[in-house]
Amino acid sequence: MKRLLSLFAVLGLIAAACGSDDGGSAGGPDPDNPTINIIVNPWTASRLNAEVAKNILENEMGYPVEITEVNENDAMFTGLADGTLDVVLEIWPSGVTDAEQSYFDDGSVVNIGNLGAVGKIGWFVPDYVIDDNPALATWEGYGDPAAASLFATAETGSNGRFLGTDPSYSQYDEQIIANLGLPFDVVFSGSEPATVAEVDARVSAGEPILLYWWTPTAAVAKYNLVNVALPAYSETCGASAAAGDGGVDCDYPEDVIYKAASGLLEDKAADVLAFLRAFTITNDDQLEMLPAVEIDGDDPAEVAAKWVADHEDTWKAWLP
Repeated sequence: MKRLLSLFAVLGLIAAACGSDDGGSAGGPDPDNPTINIIVNPWTASRLNAEVAKNILENEMGYPVEITEVNENDAMFTGLADGTLDVVLEIWPSGVTDAEQSYFDDGSVVNIGNLGAVGKIGWFVPDYVIDDNPALATWEGYGDPAAASLFATAETGSNGRFLGTDPSYSQYDEQIIANLGLPFDVVFSGSEPATVAEVDARVSAGEPILLYWWTPTAAVAKYNLVNVALPAYSETCGASAAAGDGGVDCDYPEDVIYKAASGLLEDKAADVLAFLRAFTITNDDQLEMLPAVEIDGDDPAEVAAKWVADHEDTWKAWLP
């Protein structure tokens, strides 16, 4: 009997060992694989993209993943160029400067294809602002000092307040306001959550607010935000933004968002690079996840895990 029990114990240990293999696909990260470092910029969609990729890389491809929070600045590109950072999944072309473009030109950073989402940065107001003041549907209406006074705060005096967000974002609103001669001052909230909190407070009170914002975001639908028409984007205006010469006087362009990887990633993990090239997140995918984080306050990793669980047919096609 003891020998039989011992045999069962041995078989149990063998089964446990087989079931606890952490290497390879569908078994968690393999410590023998190199760690993949994914950049997250300080906005919700960027975090969700990274969490979806992390979930699949770790659980299906066996790669340990670290997520590194980096602002939209040169540190992101220098990190990609020297290989300390591997990939960023959401680059908005309107924010890329000539200096940053040089990393693509020399091959140290590689464009690895469109993400699948298309974004639009711009000036936004709640719909009731335009319902009450139809002239504020376009930028010309904001040149009227009486209209600007609707948005004035103690901080801006007689000028209207234009609410910026995280100062590290690519924003040209101070230039646009100055070049169009509008009586507004830009005041930065400091972060995306702080901006949402201010919008929530103003909308709850039925008060006017003019702000830098973008789509796709859950806040646009929740607060019925309307995009104000600015002068049409032009290549000349876009060149001024890229050169940083202070001449921006037009709307932000529609951004076909793309992904970028370190030029060293192919040698580090060619199958990861192949996966990231195929990785695709659309506006609908983002909008499926964004409300849970931005409105309900759910953990982005848990929201991403649910998306992965619900969309197996989609992401399986990305696997090399």
